[in-house]
Amino acid sequence: MSINSDDHSITRRLAASLLAAAITLSTAAASLAADAVVLRVGDQKGGNRSLLEISGYAKDLPYKIEWSEFPAAAPILEALNAGALDVGYTGDLSFLSVYAAGAPIKAIGGTRSEAKTQAILVRQDSPIKSAADLKGKRLAGTRGGWGQFLIDATLEKAQIKLEDATFAPLGPVDAKIALVAGSIDAWAVWEPYVSFATLKDKARVIADGEGLTPTITFIVASDNAIATKRAAVQDLVQRLNKARLWSLDHIAEYAKSTAELTKLPEDVLLSAYTAQRTSPIPIDENVVREIQAASDRSTRYGILPKTLDVSKALDSSFTAAAAGSN
Repeated sequence: MSINSDDHSITRRLAASLLAAAITLSTAAASLAADAVVLRVGDQKGGNRSLLEISGYAKDLPYKIEWSEFPAAAPILEALNAGALDVGYTGDLSFLSVYAAGAPIKAIGGTRSEAKTQAILVRQDSPIKSAADLKGKRLAGTRGGWGQFLIDATLEKAQIKLEDATFAPLGPVDAKIALVAGSIDAWAVWEPYVSFATLKDKARVIADGEGLTPTITFIVASDNAIATKRAAVQDLVQRLNKARLWSLDHIAEYAKSTAELTKLPEDVLLSAYTAQRTSPIPIDENVVREIQAASDRSTRYGILPKTLDVSKALDSSFTAAAAGSN
């Protein structure tokens, strides 16, 4: 069979068209890759990243996550405030403290743990038997967070004036050392520190957060990320909620995985996770009312510098359709 000049012309045109299409597709793919959304997410060792990975919800992300690991929640909030992160997580009162200072951030999701897993601990040989014995004592906890709030709320419940006890603003590591050394009388802290102290150091719980503290950990996003990366942020919140529900049905597996990452004892983490029963929650009217009450109380205690309108700090749109209860 012969090929005439018209056939050659058609073939050349077809090849040129295919080449042009290939170049166009290649350029489009490169453009899409260049424009792919990147979420900068703050985390702690054994935190949300490991939870997503062990639960399987880190697969097939339609965006890229750049994880940054921090030693605590406070520097995560600082990075969010500075615009260095898009998403992070922190306790409710720590979030409000930074929000009150003008940080451009919102709480967009969260989890709730059992309130009794926030506790005030004393040494095994301490003469302190109950909250009524805290008058005149030196009490340690995190400033501006759950620790300070639990101390103040516990003293108030026991009808002890706040000024009749000494508050020592210490982070968990320093407070644990101070308690063991006897330089403080009691320590207000949360899990897994409570389980570690009671299982390994034989510390005793003399009060807890039942009826006193919200015990909510917020997923927090910068205003800029909410405005420019909303779909990715929404997807991350949904994945974290699903992963958290997975963890409730796989507590032993989750504890084992986290123990390998953090080098914390597996029995401590199993105790902590079992006690906490940490569950995802929607940001709804009930949560807004609850956090508003805690915020007002914190202002009265002097933890927060001013009265806040919590409804402006909490964005309910990311969890509006979430299933769950408070």
